[in-house]
Amino acid sequence: MSIASDFRAAAAQRILVKDGAFGTAIQRARLDEVEYRGSLDLPKDQKGNNDLLNLTNSSVINRIAEEYALAGADLLATNTFNANRISQADYGAEHLVREMNVAAARIIREVADRHKTAERPIFVAGALGPTNKTLSLSPDVNDPAFREVDYDEVKSVYREQIDALVEGGVDFVLIETVFDTLNCKAAIMAALEAEADLGRELPIMVSMTLTDLSGRNLSGHTVEAFWASVRHARPLTIGLNCSFGAAQLRPHLAALASEADALVMAYPNAGLPNDLGEYDEAAEQTAAQVAEWVAEGLINIVGGCCGTTAQHIAAIGRVVADAIPRSRPSANKHTLLAGLEPMELAA
Repeated sequence: MSIASDFRAAAAQRILVKDGAFGTAIQRARLDEVEYRGSLDLPKDQKGNNDLLNLTNSSVINRIAEEYALAGADLLATNTFNANRISQADYGAEHLVREMNVAAARIIREVADRHKTAERPIFVAGALGPTNKTLSLSPDVNDPAFREVDYDEVKSVYREQIDALVEGGVDFVLIETVFDTLNCKAAIMAALEAEADLGRELPIMVSMTLTDLSGRNLSGHTVEAFWASVRHARPLTIGLNCSFGAAQLRPHLAALASEADALVMAYPNAGLPNDLGEYDEAAEQTAAQVAEWVAEGLINIVGGCCGTTAQHIAAIGRVVADAIPRSRPSANKHTLLAGLEPMELAA
């Protein structure tokens, strides 16, 4: 069986659990700039460069992954949300992108392999964040046509990251927190080209983030339009992450779950941050909201995003332990097109 087949087989038996936030756990470690920088000679302040820790303080990343594995996570993601050339340019560390990603994948692979059993395989997803540039929108209000990057550049940036993650041993490519659908399509193309060059399967997971309660991302797409835009890539999972808390995400998750013939994965924030940027939602509160998703049959895989900890993941795991996974609908045989909203062409 392929790794995608193994994952689908596991997801057919039960709702799988993804890990939680790395950033939240790193912030709680209260590292100083020297602990971020390590022995590297870099020109800028590195405090907050979480991805660099894969190289300079790997024990912190290993410990966080270990906590999620012990909490019951079936899917561990790499600490590589900003480990791309565009985002690392802010830290003057873009020349370390390959090393960051290879190291990150090896750390998570080692933890997954150490904790997996015959009854409970643990899968590894290589995380690709959205970068801090957008292909769909101009950063200059006086020049709507201006773009800081172009499609080929973004695709190249993602390809560099994907190749390094594969070298480090990931099972899947997770394109997450998608605020710009065109950025996501560049990442998808990079993954498809990497798959072709590898000569073997490289499954894709895709996760959109919503920027307002109407259910659209920053580039204006509804969840249904987003699915129409990416379904050609036949992702292993499609879903939503970050955004708001689980309660606010529910109606949009329901819309996606009713349309997509892929597995649905969702990992919400622990509510909304308070005035100090901290997340106050306790683990049992998040789990109780996820229980409503379970009751409605909306999910195949569930985890946590900003503000969630190993305690949140353990609580979610308890809620879904004996739950029935979402049943995938049959594929839509009609032509489905997408602008900001979907358009279905039926006879």
